[in-house]
Formats: sequence, C-alpha cells, structure tokens
Amino acid sequence: MTLSVRDERVLLGEIGAAQGLKGEVRIRSFTEDEAAIADYRPLEDEHGREVTIEALRVTPKALIARVKGVTTREGAEALTGTKLYVPRSRLPEREEEEEWYHSELIGLAVLDRDGGTIGRVVAIQNFGAGDLLELTPASGGPTVLVPFTRDTVPEIDVEGGRLTIVPPEGLFE
Repeated sequence: MTLSVRDERVLLGEIGAAQGLKGEVRIRSFTEDEAAIADYRPLEDEHGREVTIEALRVTPKALIARVKGVTTREGAEALTGTKLYVPRSRLPEREEEEEWYHSELIGLAVLDRDGGTIGRVVAIQNFGAGDLLELTPASGGPTVLVPFTRDTVPEIDVEGGRLTIVPPEGLFE
C-alpha cells in the first residue's frame, strides 16, 4: 500500500534524557515554536504507539515534559531516543507560497540552473545560523551542506519533485 503525502507521518521531535526522578523527560522539538509540539497530542513513536505529552514546561536549557503513563526515572530513561511523529494530515496547511515543511523538501532532486542533476536533498539541518540543505551528490561521495537562501535556492517545485540551486563557487568541484 502506498501512502499519499497527506497520510505520511512527520517527525516533530525526539525524547532526550530523563529529567529528575519522577519520570519527566527532555524533548528536542522540531516545530517552529518549540513548545507547540504539545499541541499535536497525541503523538506517535516509530511503531505507531501513542505518546501523549501531559505537561510541558520551557526552561532556558530544555523543554521538560511529563509523558502519560511514565512516573519513574527508569520509565523516562526507557524513552530516551524515541522519535515523535504526527500524521501529515494533522499539520496546518502552509499559509504562504514561500513556506515548506521539511518533509516536503527531503527527497527532492537538486538541479543546477541548466537542468543538470546535482543530487538529492536528504535532510535539512540548522545549527543556529539558518537552515542548510543537506545534499547527497549524484557523483557520489559525502553529503554537502548548502545554505537554504533565496540566492542559493531560487526555485522549488515540490509537485515536480525538484529544486534548483546556485551553489557557492567551487562547492561541487
């Protein structure tokens, strides 16, 4: 059975280390407003099991959550590394034409201005200074990071399955 884009799951976050002794966990959120991850409850783990955030607080260092059914440090530790998903159909529609969900960009073919194949988008990274497209080059070799800016990525055609980049000089040489 093939899933449509509307049926696919989108990764919204990941549970990190246990916090304290009463079963709380740290959460790394991938939502624009990090605390908004709690608005999508219930979430699902990799196996489709329900994960419900009962309470969430934002601290200067992390999001701290209480997960339904987890009341001990050992229970919280067992969740470390659990990825948190939501069905794509539960996400709001994009409000702006120049706005995309990361899941829409991953897998797109990457072309140069002349239509030549450069590679494929495998991830979107952000290390604090803005989004970067992680590309796997068609010629092989390690992945390459490209700034996700209008100058570097002038055209995105999600429906057509491709985007055009103008890479910094020498990047693919």
